[in-house]
Amino acid sequence: MRRQFTGILAVALGLGVLGTALLAQQSADAVAPEATTESDGVFGALSDAAAAALASKDAGTPVEGQNWMVAAANPLAVEAGARVLREGGTAADAMVAVQAVLGLVEPQSSGLGGGAFLVWYDATSDTVTTLDGRETAPLEATPTLFQTADGETMGFFDAVVGGRSVGTPGTPALMQTAHDKWGRSDWAGLFSDAIALAEGGFTVSPRLADLVAGGAERLGRFKATQEYFLPGGTPISAGDTLVNDAYANTLRLIAAEGADAFYTGPIASDIVATVRTAAGNPGVLSRADLALYKVKERAPVCVPYHAHEVCGMGPPSSGALTIGQILGMLDGYDLAALGPDSAEAWRLIGDASRLAFADRGLYMADSDYVPMPTQGLVAPEYLQERGQLLSGDDALPEVAPGTPEWDHAMQLAPDESIELPSTSHISIVDSYGNALSMTTTIENGFGSRLFVRGFLLNNELTDFSFRTHADGRPIANRLEPGKRPRSSMAPTIVMTDGAPSLVIGSPGGSRIIGYVAQAIIAHVDWGMDVQQAVAMPHLVNRFGTYDLEDGTTAANLETALSDLGFEVSVRGLNSGLHAISIGESLSGGADPRREGIALGE
Repeated sequence: MRRQFTGILAVALGLGVLGTALLAQQSADAVAPEATTESDGVFGALSDAAAAALASKDAGTPVEGQNWMVAAANPLAVEAGARVLREGGTAADAMVAVQAVLGLVEPQSSGLGGGAFLVWYDATSDTVTTLDGRETAPLEATPTLFQTADGETMGFFDAVVGGRSVGTPGTPALMQTAHDKWGRSDWAGLFSDAIALAEGGFTVSPRLADLVAGGAERLGRFKATQEYFLPGGTPISAGDTLVNDAYANTLRLIAAEGADAFYTGPIASDIVATVRTAAGNPGVLSRADLALYKVKERAPVCVPYHAHEVCGMGPPSSGALTIGQILGMLDGYDLAALGPDSAEAWRLIGDASRLAFADRGLYMADSDYVPMPTQGLVAPEYLQERGQLLSGDDALPEVAPGTPEWDHAMQLAPDESIELPSTSHISIVDSYGNALSMTTTIENGFGSRLFVRGFLLNNELTDFSFRTHADGRPIANRLEPGKRPRSSMAPTIVMTDGAPSLVIGSPGGSRIIGYVAQAIIAHVDWGMDVQQAVAMPHLVNRFGTYDLEDGTTAANLETALSDLGFEVSVRGLNSGLHAISIGESLSGGADPRREGIALGE
């Protein structure tokens, strides 16, 4: 009955074929273990509000609120953030509580051992700013860290698993910095939910259990990791109660002493020892790297799109620049009139994305280390010029980087880095009018697979290019000591008439950019509410192949896009979008492909 109602709703709203794919996607998710939401027993005991939020997502309808809203990837984490907001905390306070729980119940995606980017709208000053909590390369790391003795690049997972791939974590410092700048709640109290769940045990979700089972071989290579995720050699199962006393003790130290407890003292010593003694693949992280780590506040990248301004994280993330380029190139085309069922609309979106990714591959990296034409890449006249390339009738036969205005002699080669899907996203609006969008990660699923003091360490260094040069020219995203690897994370706040109107972001590796751009177009141009926008089928084109989400009506466009000249692949596209729209009230949406919810009052 639920399936019939969803289809009727989509038709009634005029969403057409792709809109009715809400039905197909939710039907598939209802039987997929990683997205089971039929009972709050999947996550243990949940509040009535959280159970209702799960039901709302399952029905394809947004959650409404008047005062505050939080959307994240696990109901237990969302409830922790809701408690903080209900008690008068800010979005920054709630983020700390949400992240602390996510690191416990969704350890494969983010946690204390990783990094994050945060975009903040401050209601008091009416400004947008960003915090860069990206991991850094150790000072002892060399540009050839991921090359063999004969100069060949290592296999990806040969590099990932072990200490070699671990960068200096930034998440604890970002949590502290955000709280210091914008928090109102007592710092120590923000960890109480996570500590209680770690000590009392939490219910293993279907998604975590499936991912552990699928990754058992690599998780079993290190003793501490194996003992936690594969006790007695058997993967943890959905419904198991998992206790993590080590994590509770780590959080207690951070709650009592602040983030300094992570970057100095016994926690730092244990992290370094774990990295440098990792069997078969040790790393070079040092106590000095941890002690020297700093979060950087940076200006946002904001690009106009129709009557809106789309603001996000600049370098070392490529997210805001690439999304800004995609939308900027499309600004002169009437996507609203074409609608979401139009192959022509997706031709425009796909080729705009290809052009943006060409620029991304050549120019984008940590601008503290590499000169970048940041302003030139999103200059209106440059995007208009690039947008004119879309004026034909068929797919572009080939794309190349453009030549944005730049006061530097460009001698760079295209990047070759690999970025696989994982990560998590948090969107929050508080009762004071502040808005927070934060994408948080340990990079690959389960990161480096090194487990210390109750949390996993990242493999973020593999986001660098394994090669340093190509055809005699340096690669912008090459590894250098202290440098931050390029990311695709795209925490975004859309501004309308000077105020935030949409808070959004997603996991998904380099496909994050396409997921977020598509959801913005769906909401702004096609009039979808936030739940419809995050649930609609995905069509993503980065490097030429048009990926269409299998099991949805996106696949119905395969022939039409092929006829336009695109190479097409129908495949799984597992985003994790979490969005909040802001108008007369708050409206929250959570991606049905994952386990999260939106919750508000």
